[in-house]
Amino acid sequence: MYDKYNRKINYLRISVTDRCNLRCMYCMPEGGVPMLKHEEILNFEEIVNVAKAAVRNGVDKIRITGGEPLVRKGIIDLVRMIGEIDGISDYSMTTNAILLDQYAEELKKAGLNRINISLDTLNLDKFNQITRGGDIKKVFAGIDAAKKAGLEPIKVNCVIKNSAEETDAVAVARYCKENGLHVRFITEMDLEKGEFSIVHGGSGGDCGNCNRIRLTANGMIKPCLFSDIQYSVRELGADKAIDLAIGNKPQNGNTNVTGKFYNIGG
Repeated sequence: MYDKYNRKINYLRISVTDRCNLRCMYCMPEGGVPMLKHEEILNFEEIVNVAKAAVRNGVDKIRITGGEPLVRKGIIDLVRMIGEIDGISDYSMTTNAILLDQYAEELKKAGLNRINISLDTLNLDKFNQITRGGDIKKVFAGIDAAKKAGLEPIKVNCVIKNSAEETDAVAVARYCKENGLHVRFITEMDLEKGEFSIVHGGSGGDCGNCNRIRLTANGMIKPCLFSDIQYSVRELGADKAIDLAIGNKPQNGNTNVTGKFYNIGG
């Protein structure tokens, strides 16, 4: 399906939870945030119905996100249910990898193709500081488990302040090169101020070629991360919500004052 700017929309990012087991400084307040109520969160059947509708509308690329998707109870079952949909050629997940060593093999068996892992520094203490308590050794264990399971290519998302030449970024790039991983540098963004840029080593942030829509954990289809536009799949039905989102997808990202990274999926 094409939007009014002739961009082919074939990519759906699905946020399956607003919960996370880390509190990264650029994503979530130290004390956490008010969580969505259980009944507000889409159940598996609802998520799968949206995924099927998206595929009917031309989507062939799906990524599971959060929050942290691996904290969603029954996540392997959901991954399997989506993976059984005919027409998906690229099926991935973004994770902080804290729990990945426990789930990597099951994710692969459930049909997931590949994985994106967040890693901003190799320094144990600095990682702990950025994530407010995260253990970087668990991330390394998750990477090893993903490689063993065949969830490849493994892409590493490294958040930077200004440049890929920053000390931590250089170290992460070296680690990725030495371990057969693909690094992507993402400049720290601000939704409310509309501050974002093109991802180095990826396609995010390139408005002219944007091919994605997003499903939030509480059932909103969003055509753009940096926009307040959203359509409820529960109120409108999946097909109509998707059609409206694509039809009203803005030419360029601007600002978003109603959502946050942790509940949209980044």
